[in-house]
Amino acid sequence: MSNIFETAMLICFGLSWPINLVKNIKAKTAKAVSLKFLLLIIIGYLCGITAKFVSHQYNYVLVVYFLNLAVVLANLAVYFINKKHDSLNGKEI
Repeated sequence: MSNIFETAMLICFGLSWPINLVKNIKAKTAKAVSLKFLLLIIIGYLCGITAKFVSHQYNYVLVVYFLNLAVVLANLAVYFINKKHDSLNGKEI
């Protein structure tokens, strides 16, 4: 039962990341994005994944962790792309 609740939590958090990704792609600026926040989220997901491996709980929850991590890493990539756009356009953060 705890895996169901953990998955529900990850899905709720995870649904916001694709929306954020699209917003950041359209914005073409990194001004409203916090690199520290993204890195903290990435560390959190890596800790969750590590916990699953340490406890040998290889189940569907692990898949959700990896999906969320992938989308946050995409957000991180867009951050650096947009930061480059900002510097080229004189909008240095």
